[in-house]
Amino acid sequence: MDTAIQQRVASWLEGNYDQATKEAIQSLQTTNPDDLADSFYRSLEFGTGGLRGIMGVGTNRMNKYTVGMATQGFANYLKKTYGSAEIRVAIGHDSRNNSRFFAETTANVFAANGIKVFLFEALRPTPELSFAIRKLHCQGGVVCTASHNPKEYNGYKAYWNDGGQLVPPHDKNVIKEVEAITSVNEVKWNGGEANISLMGKEMDNAYMDMVKSLSVYPDVIAEQHDLKIVYTPIHGTGITLVPEVLSRFGFTNVTVVEEQATPNGDFPTVAYPNPEESETMSIGLKKAKAMDADILLGTDPDADRVGVGVKNHKGEWVLMNGNQTAILAFAYLIEARKSKGIAQPNDMVITTIVTTAMINELAKQNGVACYNVLTGFKWIAELIKEKEGKENYVIGGEESFGLMIGDQLRDKDAVSAVALLCEMAAYEKNQGRTLFDKLIELYIQYGFYYESLISITKKGMNGQKEIADMMEGYRNNPPKEINGVKVQQLLDYELQTGKDLLTGESWAIKLPKSNVLQFILEDGSKISARPSGTEPKIKFYFSVCTQLEKKEDFDRQFAALEAKIKSIIAGLKLK
Repeated sequence: MDTAIQQRVASWLEGNYDQATKEAIQSLQTTNPDDLADSFYRSLEFGTGGLRGIMGVGTNRMNKYTVGMATQGFANYLKKTYGSAEIRVAIGHDSRNNSRFFAETTANVFAANGIKVFLFEALRPTPELSFAIRKLHCQGGVVCTASHNPKEYNGYKAYWNDGGQLVPPHDKNVIKEVEAITSVNEVKWNGGEANISLMGKEMDNAYMDMVKSLSVYPDVIAEQHDLKIVYTPIHGTGITLVPEVLSRFGFTNVTVVEEQATPNGDFPTVAYPNPEESETMSIGLKKAKAMDADILLGTDPDADRVGVGVKNHKGEWVLMNGNQTAILAFAYLIEARKSKGIAQPNDMVITTIVTTAMINELAKQNGVACYNVLTGFKWIAELIKEKEGKENYVIGGEESFGLMIGDQLRDKDAVSAVALLCEMAAYEKNQGRTLFDKLIELYIQYGFYYESLISITKKGMNGQKEIADMMEGYRNNPPKEINGVKVQQLLDYELQTGKDLLTGESWAIKLPKSNVLQFILEDGSKISARPSGTEPKIKFYFSVCTQLEKKEDFDRQFAALEAKIKSIIAGLKLK
């Protein structure tokens, strides 16, 4: 074992750590030295979004000590920023194993530092935490969740006073303060319990009132109140609010998937609690088919992502991807606001650089400003703050099954998304259509865009280096053609430059630095490469487009677009 790793192990065995932790380390020394090495080969990185990692003992794991040290660093930065003024933070958590323990640990450390803490009494959706930060005029917040990661993971997401996750300069400054905590002895673990207050029904009601205010066509819901809705919380926090929100909207025929209704950090019915995965949605899909439902919805463990199932134009059940869901939601709010006479001349929508460009076309043809930001809802939140008082934010979204409707919170929100998607389904049913019928109409009107995504995982100590080498290869030696089509543009968001590879012309990209590369082909296809900030994987996003003249051509054109993406993937030798 590497000497540096041995020294870290020894410091935990000899240091101020509890006996159970030391015994767990000793057990790994004899039973699984490789896992021990992985647990200590580095410190779990506090990135721009916080912490995320496998739970267990060690510097490279989520545990009481890594969470406590991160919180001490965050507390130090808050105190440096706000001085002697009262500092308030809100804390929430999801249904994962140890999430409550990590949330209480976080609360205790903040409180011991003299910070006023508002802790949810039990698990709640992440978007309610963002809402609570704004409602209670907090300076910061934390939610303990690993979102849709496998059950072995947990995480710690840090928020600023606007209810959005940390952005520059606060993200880097908090990281510096966290990295400055080099010993558990520097952490104030307890002594401020009187600074902790619990949140419950009062905040729930305020949040649900806000969600209800987003409804555009309550009269349509009244007509279609018995819309057949199937909902699965996938063992997560959605069960605490989603059924009640749907009831408040006026829906009376909601079936919750019983097998996945109980919060459970082991996620016993799925391999991966992510509504993006068809296997994860399979139980709900079976229920929806059996009931001949109108719509199926699933939320991830912290209820910030939503998966949607509908019947297609042939009456077959299909799961929509995140881009399709976003297109429907953006179109609905833009069109409904116009129809109801509540659209504003300064309305704006926000999407991200790896989300379908169809949203840009949709907004353009409807005279609505559309902005493209880096991946992550913190950048949507930051732009809302920048445009506040000048432009009216309506909706934001990205391809990773996330939507943020209205500006009363600043993170993606599957609770409000579920409610609005059901309202959309009710509206289309009132017109004698399904959501899928509407999607095809939008393709005819704005262009047929189709997107796909693949993720390549590189685990272990060498994984991050392999991913970095892959990105450097693309950056320094970009392909001249992909799938027989010339690469026209290379957009490098890390170097903040764009280049026309055919003419040599270059330009500046006016977005913050991000390790993303995009290849724009002569035929309009777009390929994006982006390493994950929270997992040892690299994601490749593919977008292709064509014209759809009439509904009868949908299947043929869809098959052609699918085949085109497969050819691009083969050409890049990614599979």
